[in-house]
Amino acid sequence: MLGLLLTTLTLVLFPLLVPAVASAQAPDDQSQVNVEEHDQNIAINVRYDNEPVADVRVVVTGGGYEAEALTNDRGQARVGVPTTDAYEVLIDEESLPEGVTVTGENPLNVEYGSQFFQPANFFLGEGERQTTGLMAQFVERLVNGLNFGLMLALASIGLSLIFGTTGLTNFAHAEMVTFGAVAALALGVFADWPIWIAIIVAVALSGAFGWVVDAGIWRPLRRRGIGLVQLMILTIGLSLAGRYVFQFFIGGGTYQLPGAGGTRHQILGPIRLSTVDMVSMGISLTVLLLVAYWLLRTRTGKATRAVSDNRSLAAASGIDVDAVTRIVWVAGAALAGLSGVLWAYFRPGIKWDMGVQILLLIFAAVVLGGLGTAFGALLGALVIGVLVEVSTLWIPSDIKYVGALGVLIIILLVRPQGILGRRARIG
Repeated sequence: MLGLLLTTLTLVLFPLLVPAVASAQAPDDQSQVNVEEHDQNIAINVRYDNEPVADVRVVVTGGGYEAEALTNDRGQARVGVPTTDAYEVLIDEESLPEGVTVTGENPLNVEYGSQFFQPANFFLGEGERQTTGLMAQFVERLVNGLNFGLMLALASIGLSLIFGTTGLTNFAHAEMVTFGAVAALALGVFADWPIWIAIIVAVALSGAFGWVVDAGIWRPLRRRGIGLVQLMILTIGLSLAGRYVFQFFIGGGTYQLPGAGGTRHQILGPIRLSTVDMVSMGISLTVLLLVAYWLLRTRTGKATRAVSDNRSLAAASGIDVDAVTRIVWVAGAALAGLSGVLWAYFRPGIKWDMGVQILLLIFAAVVLGGLGTAFGALLGALVIGVLVEVSTLWIPSDIKYVGALGVLIIILLVRPQGILGRRARIG
């Protein structure tokens, strides 16, 4: 089963990474980043002694969004941004010529007015460079990684519970993530509901969507005795269909939920978090604690663990396996929907294919922690989240997700059962 999972992941998901890797290795113009994807952009100008400076690395951050570019021969770069909130534009002084430093503020704070683009002008001079220490950067990215890992854990636990109780490798889980974000968008932006009510209703609709999918598709197919391989292939088709249904209704643009982005606050030392980041981490921790309590203390949760451990033995013990499976689908879809909403704020932005962008990370977290184990998925998600964010200290942020594929392959080679998984006899 693990071999089949690895093969399918490689064939289906690896092509999604090829454009990102190719663009990182051989970009057409590194001075133009995400300009076509977003309506707003920041125009950066770098000059020394009134002359342009080329090949200077600039990093734009704000509201969980991060992008980097290199200045062209005219000392200019343009970076597209998803919102009109405040952003920080930082020059990497290590990329400046020897003996040259930034004479003004670095980073610059850029705030939007009525225009769709904003300038960020840097002037250079001779002097001692002021650079952010490696440890400070590491701590800041570590906190961001924990925030990302907690959000990722919500989706990973849902996928792990579904796999544990049904044995199904659900590639359409990405569209459950997107469904939650799109539902919040429809209610909070298009219908103009208060955003908190819109998010709660969106999560409830996600759970109802999981119930409908199980009742309408998976339960009848289980009763017919359809094999897991056929069911897995069907999830791939459902994923493709769902993705283009979302594109049909919301188009190919990027939408923002109310309150996305915002200025970061200095919390402790180099740690800076926005209000949305802090609320997101609080919600994730609270929900994860509630899920742990449900699994460990409630009768239904214990029955879920029993079915996940041995479906046939649980049925022989008098547990209603079909009812437990239905509950797991509802809970898994609701967790995925909430993860989609938080992902829309972390990213920030909602797109028709946003779920598939983190599908590889979700699978990597589940496999790393141990297939079918909810607590393993939590641990795996935290490791993957921290790895992805911290890795940007050494690799370009455009290809930071590729590291998850490496972790997935290494874990399958070294410890196929995952960190908290148990060895199983095959054959």
